[in-house]
Amino acid sequence: MKILGISGTINHDASAAIFIDGKLIAAAEEERFIRDKHAKNRFPTEAAKWCMAFAGVKPEDIDVIALPFAEIGLKDAARWHFAKRYWYAPDRAFDALFNGNRHFKRNYNKTLQLMRELGINTEKTRIYPVEHHLAHASSAYHLSGFKEKTAILGIDGKGEYATTFFGYGENGKIHKIKEFYDPDSLGGMYGAITQYLGFEMFDGEFKVMGMAPYGNPYKHDLSKLIKFDGEKFEVNTELVNTVGLRRYKENGSAYYFSKKLIDWLGPMRKGDEIDDPYIDYAASVQKLLEDVSLGLIQHYLGDIIRETGKICFAGGVALNVKLNQRIIAMSGVKELFVQPAAGDAGTAIGAASYAASELGESIEPLKHVYLGPQFTNEQCIQACELHPNKPKWIRIDNATERAADILAAGNPLAWFQGRMEFGPRALGNRSILGDPSVRQIADKINAQIKYRERWRPFCPSMLDTVAPEILQTNHPAPYMTFTFDVAESWKDRIPEVVHEDGTARAQVVTKDTNPRYYDLISALAKRNGNPVVLNTSLNRRGEPMVCSPTDALNMFFGSDLEYLIMEDILVTK
Repeated sequence: MKILGISGTINHDASAAIFIDGKLIAAAEEERFIRDKHAKNRFPTEAAKWCMAFAGVKPEDIDVIALPFAEIGLKDAARWHFAKRYWYAPDRAFDALFNGNRHFKRNYNKTLQLMRELGINTEKTRIYPVEHHLAHASSAYHLSGFKEKTAILGIDGKGEYATTFFGYGENGKIHKIKEFYDPDSLGGMYGAITQYLGFEMFDGEFKVMGMAPYGNPYKHDLSKLIKFDGEKFEVNTELVNTVGLRRYKENGSAYYFSKKLIDWLGPMRKGDEIDDPYIDYAASVQKLLEDVSLGLIQHYLGDIIRETGKICFAGGVALNVKLNQRIIAMSGVKELFVQPAAGDAGTAIGAASYAASELGESIEPLKHVYLGPQFTNEQCIQACELHPNKPKWIRIDNATERAADILAAGNPLAWFQGRMEFGPRALGNRSILGDPSVRQIADKINAQIKYRERWRPFCPSMLDTVAPEILQTNHPAPYMTFTFDVAESWKDRIPEVVHEDGTARAQVVTKDTNPRYYDLISALAKRNGNPVVLNTSLNRRGEPMVCSPTDALNMFFGSDLEYLIMEDILVTK
């Protein structure tokens, strides 16, 4: 069976994915093709076209279109909860009760339009709606490879109405235990504070997480943002997750927090520097998210965790690597699998995998996320020849050895190879690299290449042979979805990838999943003794990760990068 999964139903992070007979063949985000970060208010037209072409699937071959958004019945508690909690905005409350599936209808019509654009017969090809949080759950559970009874956790802003999902998977089936509904949203609360701290919601949450280690979580008590009794939580909509007239407005923008929050905490943070009291607010809200999440996990999933030790996690909050580190540390947890495209882009995979499973197919576990486009040397050369900046390039015989020489000399390197990653993390195919033993290399990349805040941390990619020693654990970490405490003996050896709190968000690289990247790190280790490389995504601030050779060249000439290797083509300034 050939199933095309699509996302974009929450008006951002549109993507597409194709499963054939239960195997994920291709997946890509729309933003990479249209060069518009998060592809807001778009459906995945270009991504779907590419996935179908790569998989060799014609429009008439598609059996099912899986959509990560479903109808919610009037008798469902979700709609009544929404109406009750938004009583102060009657238009929203009445909409939930009397026109509660308007978003689903809009997405269904968008899906029909997409099918027509792709040449897929709307009469013969089935549209399979999947509840948003079930799509998240499936993207984690069905692709985890776990055979045991598995605890499933989903936390994000919201889907149709649900914001938080607790369930379990067993024998390929997903079972709900408990859901919480909008406006009671941990992701929404964290997103509102993200806005207050001067970042963009749905994009800047990881910046708040990166800021938090600089602050003191006990200096300011933000606990009145959420009422939590160990079993239930309720967000204080007097302060955050606000709608209508309660929203704070400034310079023509309306925010997901109220003026009461400003009165309480002071004016919104502005600029790129981190200072008091904002670093302490970041630390406090991070701790609040962690503490409430862990309490809920213990209450709803604790018995399953104690039984098998396996838990999987998806939804935007699953990209909070500090929370994930604390989940791994919970008593009874043997292994946590976090869907690497845990945000809404991953619901394209989740909707398709859920539909495939419900239709009787067995889903193959995820082996890697190198699921996007790849380019030949000839295509890279052609991009150089056609580029207006007339790049200086040569073809090289041993790209990994040359790359190691460049890095060991203290230079950043743009590294473009193989299939593009799916999800928000560069994992060695669309990356900017540096030698983490070279002091100030992180500052140089932030200031001269990424053009982003100077306090932002970088991640290490390390060989599997040394990872247990550096990270002090054997827990799998292929996707940069966890932080770990770095061993004291390594902190001075790789200082540029150790964060303020002594942790690192690591990618453990294996020969099987990325042999070329593995060889590069091995070559660097021969030069400096450290089988670790600094790795950040190949993009500038506010831009999507690069997809094509032309994108890489545009990035190269739009920054102070001096070296770019695309497959076996070395470009220099």
